[in-house]
Amino acid sequence: MSSSEQPEPGTQPSSSRVTPLRTGIAPVPPEGGTTPPDAQQGRPPVAASGWIGVARARLAAVMKRPGGRIALIALAVAVAAAAWWMLRPGGLPEGFARANGRIEATEIDISPKIAGRIREIRAHEGDFVTAGDILVVMDTDTLQAQRTEAEANAQRALSSIDTANSKVRQAEADRAAAAALTAQRDAELDGARRHLARSERLAPRGVVPEQTLDDDRARVHASEAALGAAQAQVAAAEAAIATARSEVIGSKAHLDAARATIQRIQSDIDDSLLRSPRDGRVQYRPAEPGEVLAAGGRVLNLVDLGDVYMTFFMPTAFAGRVTLGDEARLVLDAAPQWVIPARATYVADVAQFTPKTVETAEERLKLVFRIKAHIDPELLRKYMRMVKTGVPGVAYVRVDPHAQWPSWLQVRLPEPPA
Repeated sequence: MSSSEQPEPGTQPSSSRVTPLRTGIAPVPPEGGTTPPDAQQGRPPVAASGWIGVARARLAAVMKRPGGRIALIALAVAVAAAAWWMLRPGGLPEGFARANGRIEATEIDISPKIAGRIREIRAHEGDFVTAGDILVVMDTDTLQAQRTEAEANAQRALSSIDTANSKVRQAEADRAAAAALTAQRDAELDGARRHLARSERLAPRGVVPEQTLDDDRARVHASEAALGAAQAQVAAAEAAIATARSEVIGSKAHLDAARATIQRIQSDIDDSLLRSPRDGRVQYRPAEPGEVLAAGGRVLNLVDLGDVYMTFFMPTAFAGRVTLGDEARLVLDAAPQWVIPARATYVADVAQFTPKTVETAEERLKLVFRIKAHIDPELLRKYMRMVKTGVPGVAYVRVDPHAQWPSWLQVRLPEPPA
């Protein structure tokens, strides 16, 4: 041992140099001893009992200081994290692939079907809603007035139908009268013809004067004309009937159109109550009551918490081995202690460049395939209030059905919220 390595006075020699713990805590003398000179000079001594005595003394000093317990707990957590990092699995076994991705969900825009003013919004950002809940009430004053107008048109059409039916009945009566008159004129014509026939037989013998013969002939011509007029009246009555019936058809068409207008307006009024189509959570509220929106203008944006998946990207070497239905495990950056089961439900058929939100600039120059891994809806229903979209994480896909999941990727889930 060189002179520079000689122990200080009051300490015992050691076989190796001891590096002092830089804790900023004054050293504590060992049991039954006094503070050595080195301690008085601010250098931690090495007691005869070795490191164990020094550690116990310093631990006791730390526990006595304010916040000492918290510092020790933080130290323990750091040591545990370091141990996990040192002992973590070195990589995936054969038959598995991994990729970075983000949790996504189907988004639904709540929008009015027609332009109008927002009267009331019953949901706020972050609210959970169920299918059928009324979320937005649109102003319907204009629609109510239009419905009143359509109802009046329907009443007018009903009145027109009654009037047209009356015309039909009148025309039918006229036709019946004309038909009766026609029969009368036909009988008169028949009698006139018979009388003329007798006169024509008797006139040559001098039994009937020539004047009578001429009168009988004139009577026949008059009866024929009267019969033609009666038949024309029948035709006119039939035409009037056809006209009246067409008016009935037109009035009924107007009534149907008015009723259809009422139904359409009522449908618009019903659609002015914007309801939630599914269970979900309100993500955005870009509009406020009193604003006027065009048809399709967005009032709320919902996230369907029953259709949640992770989107990730894999190169051809791995994406080509992924088939629909393959098991997957999702590990989120925000909760790495939990392993969520999922299944591959979508594999893009066209390669693309990695989106700029994923991986590094170098990785974004590679062509990859987009893949989705859906979480079971039944599982989502249990943890609906814990689901967050946009959370990054890692997706592990089993591309070999015979491969066994490693222990650190076995499903681990928290207790469902009450």
